[in-house]
Amino acid sequence: MNIALISYHTCPLATLGGKDTGGMNVYVHDLTRYLGEMGIHADVFTRSQDEHVPHVLHDLGCGNRIVHIPAGPETPLPKEQLHTHLGTFTENIQTFARSKGIHYDLIHSHYWLSGLAALQLREKWQVPMLHMFHTLAQLKNRIARSSQELEGTLRIESEKKVAQAADGIIAATETEKRDLQQYYATDPRKITVLPPGVDLHRFYPIPQDEAKAVIGIPSHEKVILYVGRIEPLKGIDNLLKAIALLRKTDVLASCPHYVAIIGGDPDKPRDLLDQEMRHLQDMNRSLGLDDIVVFLGKKAQDSLPYYYSASEVVVMPSHYESFGMVALESMACGTPVIATKVGGLEWLVQDEVTGLSVPDDDPEALAVQLQRMICKEGLRDQLSKNCRAFAEKFSWSIITSDLIKIYQKMITGADRPLPSKPNRA
Repeated sequence: MNIALISYHTCPLATLGGKDTGGMNVYVHDLTRYLGEMGIHADVFTRSQDEHVPHVLHDLGCGNRIVHIPAGPETPLPKEQLHTHLGTFTENIQTFARSKGIHYDLIHSHYWLSGLAALQLREKWQVPMLHMFHTLAQLKNRIARSSQELEGTLRIESEKKVAQAADGIIAATETEKRDLQQYYATDPRKITVLPPGVDLHRFYPIPQDEAKAVIGIPSHEKVILYVGRIEPLKGIDNLLKAIALLRKTDVLASCPHYVAIIGGDPDKPRDLLDQEMRHLQDMNRSLGLDDIVVFLGKKAQDSLPYYYSASEVVVMPSHYESFGMVALESMACGTPVIATKVGGLEWLVQDEVTGLSVPDDDPEALAVQLQRMICKEGLRDQLSKNCRAFAEKFSWSIITSDLIKIYQKMITGADRPLPSKPNRA
């Protein structure tokens, strides 16, 4: 069985926390690696953004490859320009397949741009196409607070096209399945709910003192952690407002903690900062939090288990999350989560079990739950005990096995034993 995974706009090897790097990168990276371990050959096709990076990399193990396909200039491009290079991208994927003498049995695409590429490849290869959106424009637009945050008509119409034309769709939660039906008129019969997995070999509880020593946090300091992209829909401004409330009411005097924010490029000159990073840094200064809030910038995936394990709690104040992989990674490390009741987080973070829930866009409620977490003796430890057990249900080995069954059914129409020696080129 040979699978072509499409991740057009971002490479699964990219450093996390950038504008276009997050949970989807982790999903594609880890899925491809676990497919290889289970005897399935998979190539990930992504647009080349650096002419100095080899076009083919064997970084995912078991012969599975990252293939950087030239399509337009080999530099990062805004998404609105990427659409114009889709034809070249798919043509060059076909050229690669012919040069390697490989036939792909199924296309698994990720995000709307990749879905458009997959539709072109399906027409040429006459094989099934499975798609996962990861985020939906209609849902993002519902919580947009300015015209600059709105997703355009091209994306919305493209998502509708992909949702209705794909042979199968993976939704991370039942909520996403309902959203696909409501906003995109998607046939529910072709939607399978299958959550992302978590790599339990990478994300596991590390003794807090050891984790702090690795990342340079003094053993006596206690950390409230945010991990993710720096963009308005993540609600980081509400985290800063909640911390300001805790300081104003002297909670942080009796229960001292500081806040670490992972993501973005905070150290650029001010005139080169993106709008949201500039907004957050200005807000941080105006609230008088410079001494207890630190912007750490992007971090490699391998360093995140240390940050999760070193922290008292991970906060996800998002206005929208299709799933919320950061929450799952944190729980796998035994660190509870405080999250808004939106999207996948509403289902993933179980209130009073693996973390605490708060209403969306309510910094006062967030402050109350933060105070409970950092000041109530024994609460953090109680929740921590449940986190790892919950996360183990989402082991990538379990999720990948379920996904392979979906692949088989789409390719053959029924389950059958896997070939013992997949056709690798």
